[in-house]
Amino acid sequence: MRALQGWRQISGAHSGPQTAEEMIAEARKAFFVMFAFMVVIWTVQIVNWAGHYQLDQDYGLVPQQPSRLPDIFTAPFLHFSWQHIEGNSGPLFVFGFLAAYRGVVRFLWLTLLVALTSGFAVWIFQGTNTLGVGASGLIFGYFGYVVLRGIFDRHLIDTLIGVVMAASFAYLVTIALPGTPGVSWLAHLGGLVGGIIGAWLLRDRRPRAVPAAAGPAPGGLLPAQTPTRSSAQTSTAVDPSRSDLHKELGDLGLL
Repeated sequence: MRALQGWRQISGAHSGPQTAEEMIAEARKAFFVMFAFMVVIWTVQIVNWAGHYQLDQDYGLVPQQPSRLPDIFTAPFLHFSWQHIEGNSGPLFVFGFLAAYRGVVRFLWLTLLVALTSGFAVWIFQGTNTLGVGASGLIFGYFGYVVLRGIFDRHLIDTLIGVVMAASFAYLVTIALPGTPGVSWLAHLGGLVGGIIGAWLLRDRRPRAVPAAAGPAPGGLLPAQTPTRSSAQTSTAVDPSRSDLHKELGDLGLL
């Protein structure tokens, strides 16, 4: 139990719904984090291109070689060509921003988790005579996280975002299956699994409202029965799911 509480505190999981001001502040942070991320990978690409892609050879992920295991953390910043990085940049920014706008700290922990699951999937199961680079494993991890986060967090807006993303980018799942030449489906599948696990581990932990049990009235007498209408009103007032939904819609200006 103490370990679980420590993870919740470190991961930045919230104990309650965010206000509109908090969401806007986190969205602003998420934008700048992803902008900085894109600047880094494009700067690395320029240096890599100028050096005839030697960085790929030096810091790309080579499966089943213990000395190359740390390259799990460097391979996502490298790409084989301009077409490679151009194809990854759009989805990386979109899914990264959507994954980060609810909390940058949680997003950083998610990124670490996805890098590990994607990298280990390649390092353990990929053929030994290969070299892996690219941010597509992170993209699939962010995708899985965004699609399922709203369900685990019980956030209406995030659930709708997840539905739209799932419908719009369902074709991504097919790339995570074997058969596409020159594409590491293991990196994609490992990233997707990491994103799903992250959506569960980093979910909001909101306490459920528990109605107080009715005790005896002063003098030892049982409380008088209230009319049916009053009982219904009391039950509605302590319904946690409806209360959370109304608050979230109100924060967003929809009520």
